[in-house]
Amino acid sequence: MQHSLSLCLVLALTLLLTTSPLAADSLTNEKVRAFINTLQEAETLEDDFDQLNEQMQGSRNPSDMPDFSSIFSDSVNQMRGHEAYNRMEDIVKNNGFDSMEDWGATGDRVFQAWMAIEMEDQHPQMAREMAAAMDEINNNPNLSEAQKEQMRSMMGGATAAMESARQAPAADKQAVRPHMQALRAVTESGESGK
Repeated sequence: MQHSLSLCLVLALTLLLTTSPLAADSLTNEKVRAFINTLQEAETLEDDFDQLNEQMQGSRNPSDMPDFSSIFSDSVNQMRGHEAYNRMEDIVKNNGFDSMEDWGATGDRVFQAWMAIEMEDQHPQMAREMAAAMDEINNNPNLSEAQKEQMRSMMGGATAAMESARQAPAADKQAVRPHMQALRAVTESGESGK
């Protein structure tokens, strides 16, 4: 009886682990490429996104830093109800994603891994520099306490983004690394078009 109970627990745990989203939904080269394709195709919706950004600007505090760990998931939620949502959903599904939520979650992971790689490759002293900047803010006699608090809040957002990037799984970074040039190209083309 004890042996069969242990066997049932092992089978249940195995089933749970093999059907969990984390185990089944690894970030693959194909998924990263599909995500990049959606960003490239979404450039055709630039006018719609400009209108959406203008609408959202009024509802957001300009000193608030976005949550970089969920930047694409958050954008999916903000797009809901806007005409760009349905057009973006078509692009997302045509590239093999099950839903906008699936695409957003993939984008969050790609972005987190991308930030982690950038930090590892190009900015090994970034944490020390941010700590020095925070000390400078705290010890600056020419800033009011309100100004210091606002600057600490902005620095806190950047620090949180760095910490989030450090949490990127090694497998995600491995999947994203071959696509760094394509990611940079698609984001730079979006910025230069404005």
